[in-house]
Amino acid sequence: MRIISGKYKGRHFDVPRNFKARPTTDFAKENLFNILTNIVEFEDKTVLDFFAGTGSISLEFLSRGCKAVTSVELDAMHVSHLKRTSATLNDTAWSIVRDDVFRYIRRCPATYDLVFADPPYALKELKSIPDLVLEGNLLKAGGILIFEHGKDNDFSQHPCFFRHVSYGSVNFSFFEKK
Repeated sequence: MRIISGKYKGRHFDVPRNFKARPTTDFAKENLFNILTNIVEFEDKTVLDFFAGTGSISLEFLSRGCKAVTSVELDAMHVSHLKRTSATLNDTAWSIVRDDVFRYIRRCPATYDLVFADPPYALKELKSIPDLVLEGNLLKAGGILIFEHGKDNDFSQHPCFFRHVSYGSVNFSFFEKK
């Protein structure tokens, strides 16, 4: 896993071979951040990364200067990897929380400028995630949800939806909290 841009540009972090997560491809991640660079000033933003997995997306946000990044992941092996990576960087802007995303949504103590969610594509509750994030208190007004999902999901009719892009089998739907 490599960091594409920012203060940690070019850094590589090994992901254990027995990792269960499906990381966002470098191609999709690079294109996602090209889009975000045109609509977001990263420096003063707070970010919540759901289903953080390898931490690849969290690291990109950190590297680009976000004020605070919180990564939520349930799997113990993934959390251990995130904590090892965090210890290597020693970046105090990064918080790692081991929790179930759905429990965290209900009791999250903060609001964020950006929420990124990359659930397993086969997750039965996948379609409910945009509503849970947008109807709760996770996003500030005008905040953006970036939702990664498979090709079989279409969120274009959602009232907060404003953009969809796909890179191979990786799809991103963008929503803005009104």
